[in-house]
Amino acid sequence: MNGVHDMGGIQNFGPVLPEAREPAFHDAWERRAFALTLAMAGTGMWNLDQARAARESLPPAHYLASSYYRIWIDALCKLMIERGLVTSEELLDGRLRAPPARTRAHLSADRVDSALARGNSTQRVAADSARFVVGDAVRTRVVHPRGHTRLPRYCRGKAGTVTKVHGAHVFADASARGDGEEGQWLYTVRFAASELWGPDTTACAVHVDCWEPYLDGVTA
Repeated sequence: MNGVHDMGGIQNFGPVLPEAREPAFHDAWERRAFALTLAMAGTGMWNLDQARAARESLPPAHYLASSYYRIWIDALCKLMIERGLVTSEELLDGRLRAPPARTRAHLSADRVDSALARGNSTQRVAADSARFVVGDAVRTRVVHPRGHTRLPRYCRGKAGTVTKVHGAHVFADASARGDGEEGQWLYTVRFAASELWGPDTTACAVHVDCWEPYLDGVTA
């Protein structure tokens, strides 16, 4: 999906100004937004990639005008409406109008710490062996998918070098479509900054994790 969320390498948005000793949450509602998002993820009604896709699909002007956790909450509302867990009217006034929908699972308070500590591995078994090894020259494909992708626009159609093979992992693009958790080989690819942005850049290089379907080999 080509959207305003994919801002890497875009000019005229000003410098990044890190906040000194920035807290995890600036307001109490942000803490609750994080908790709600975590609790609802525990229902098993969507996966991580579908949650990211929901955030990316928010209207551009709304996305740019929203804070980090505002985007989280609006995407959560979108996911719940799409899956029949809540209605737009219920979100407006907080009044229940239909019996609660059944979910696939739930995350109880006593399991939160262990669930966060354990996490969920994305490593899977690939159907085929890896096409590339460290040192291989590759070029990313020029694609403009309508759905979620982890291939940034700024490095599409660019030449780079494989610097690490991570094994096979859940392919985010397919996962966001609900097409299962197929394992695709994942590589770290080094791109010279001049390859990405031309000779005027002041950077040296950028390393991007790329799944195999994003890559083509480059022959000498």
